[in-house]
Amino acid sequence: MQFNSYIFILVFLPLTVIGYYIANRLGKTIGKLVLIAAGIVFYALGRSNMLIYLGASMVINYAFSLLISKKKVSGKLMVAVPVAVNVLLLLYFKYTNFAITNINTILGKEYALRDIVLPLGISFYTFSQIAYVVAVGRKEIEKTDLIDYVSYILFFPKLVMGPLMEPVDFIQQLNDDARKKVNMDEVASGLKIFSLGLIKKVLIADTFAKGASWVYTNLESATSFECLLLMLFYTFEIYFDFSGYSDMAVGVSSLLGIDLPINFDSPYKAISIRDFWKRWHISLTKFLTKYVYIPLGGSRKGKAFTCINTMIVFLVSGVWHGANWTFILWGALHGLLSVFDRVFEKVEERIVKPVRWLLTFIAVNVLWLLFSAESVSQWVKIIINILRMRTLTVSDGLLKKFAIPESKFLLSVLHLGWEEPQLGLVTMIVFVAVTLLICILCRNNYEKKDSLGMSSMIFASLAFVFGILCLGNESVFVYFGF
Repeated sequence: MQFNSYIFILVFLPLTVIGYYIANRLGKTIGKLVLIAAGIVFYALGRSNMLIYLGASMVINYAFSLLISKKKVSGKLMVAVPVAVNVLLLLYFKYTNFAITNINTILGKEYALRDIVLPLGISFYTFSQIAYVVAVGRKEIEKTDLIDYVSYILFFPKLVMGPLMEPVDFIQQLNDDARKKVNMDEVASGLKIFSLGLIKKVLIADTFAKGASWVYTNLESATSFECLLLMLFYTFEIYFDFSGYSDMAVGVSSLLGIDLPINFDSPYKAISIRDFWKRWHISLTKFLTKYVYIPLGGSRKGKAFTCINTMIVFLVSGVWHGANWTFILWGALHGLLSVFDRVFEKVEERIVKPVRWLLTFIAVNVLWLLFSAESVSQWVKIIINILRMRTLTVSDGLLKKFAIPESKFLLSVLHLGWEEPQLGLVTMIVFVAVTLLICILCRNNYEKKDSLGMSSMIFASLAFVFGILCLGNESVFVYFGF
């Protein structure tokens, strides 16, 4: 099930919220059971045949958590085993066919590919499982309550695409009696940030997605300028798509009395790649820092090991995102740039911030293009096409993708007789300019989610209504398949 669907917004969400608070009046456990049931239904409506894998993962991890909590075996060993099992299962589902393909290519073999379907949300719920087991091993969770554990894993606002949340934080909030009663400020805040996230997705991300998709479909004939636009379109698409989803997740969770962590902090304001990763997908950065970087030694063993540990973390991030050399190289290049930032930090500080911002934004754009490409060779081909910049021509087919119904309506109101290409050109310029200004000037939605002034609530209400009207062409979120 998608957040940007009629069934979720108009049926599933209101029934769940109402049912949860009614159930809490009958008993704490009943309220938790409602959340668990909602999580199962939410996941099943997304991909019901994958429930068995999610269930098996939960059984394995909870069994190990019980063994660890009862000190049946050495704590570190019992933590290492389920962590290894989780990682191996993730690698099996995501990388088996990738490995077979590369072995066939390198060794000239013809091994058959496996019939493997990637379980929905496995990248996210696997990391949640690891976080829970480690928390039990570190005595951060003393009571391995089955209902609390299942509620944590199946909490539907974060189940499929995050944000990643520490189990201790979730369980503490889940058992806070004050959060089991309806708080109208939280409800208003939740509806507000959900609406703003929805408009990010249906108006901004989906519009740029149409443009990016057109260029990829017509890549053989695409001009240099169209390839440059593709890079810019995808940069805005992935941000407003994933940050929109995260805003919606935070909003839904607020309706249920649970505060999810911030996942985005205006990342396109970053003035270095290190700064970018402090702002982009913050929950993943914190997870990899806590469970990979620090256990490796972090920055405690000198500059050389700090750089090596940084590279390992970014390679893990690349592998986590998907089974393609594009993701691995994307992670490696982000790692190299982060190491560069660390080594030359003093030099970079002497460069004026606008220049540092521009260089960072260009680097992020180029690497997002790699992230979206089908192959490394395709990425290189697009970059070469951009660098040649033989023409600034933009095809009518691409411009028509920006002749959206909203701009056509505005055109009719103003009684302007523009053709679709003209309208598309104006709309495209406005979209790019306004979106860029939003990215570099506006505060992020999470930071101002508790601001419930009249103007902000009117704007959120309009965003919600507009978002609902745009749901006729429901689209899948970028991170839905990760």
